[in-house]
Amino acid sequence: MFQKYDQYEMRHMLFHSIFFSPGSESVKTINKVSVKAGASVSIPCSYDRKYKNHVKYLCKGYVWSSCTYEIRTDSRREAGKYSISEDKSQRIFTVTIKHLTADDTYYWCAVENNNEADIGQPKNNCLKFKGCQIMCLLLFVSHQGTPILSVADQNVIGYIGDKITIHCSYRNSGGVGWCKLGSTCVTVSGNIDGTAATVNTAVSNVISVTMSGLKPESSGWYYCVKGDFQMPVHLTVTVKPSEKHLWAILILC
Repeated sequence: MFQKYDQYEMRHMLFHSIFFSPGSESVKTINKVSVKAGASVSIPCSYDRKYKNHVKYLCKGYVWSSCTYEIRTDSRREAGKYSISEDKSQRIFTVTIKHLTADDTYYWCAVENNNEADIGQPKNNCLKFKGCQIMCLLLFVSHQGTPILSVADQNVIGYIGDKITIHCSYRNSGGVGWCKLGSTCVTVSGNIDGTAATVNTAVSNVISVTMSGLKPESSGWYYCVKGDFQMPVHLTVTVKPSEKHLWAILILC
């Protein structure tokens, strides 16, 4: 028996068969995210160090060659439902899309690869393949029920020396994992850039990730993996509030 697909599903499958690939080594991002209509989502895109001072874009459209950029790092950092920020020390730019609708489906993270001398010039180099490093992003907007893979909050805070547990809810099948953008993944237990991480699936439809012995360098963008879906989470590791207060007292003394 052949499985039946509606027109919407077939369009997504066609998009992936033509455009979805591991992507350029120079630009990496989350590839397939499930989101709820009306909500917002933040997507991190990492890039090679040689593109540190190049212009970054979020481009919208089913076909890259005819997509239109919605936001870019060399102009307003917030425009309508879009915003963009960049952490050059981590070589990551983050795009946020608000008020999601069914029209928010096909996007591309893009970085100009023109010469340093051309940066800032009024060119649309990202409107042609040879002018950019690109990576596709596919959003599945859910109008009913919960997203296929989700977290309660995309931004979490941990404290130096402590541990933190992040829960990812899912309703699909496939393998599980916890990865750091631009680094490694853990499927059961292991280390990510020197921080211990364990993945637990004992609770039905929940992936529980615990990171122990947090350090400042543990900060960054991570993502849950379930099947072919991912959900990004940003972890900020800082000093405990009580310890900050103690340090303030010591300084005053």
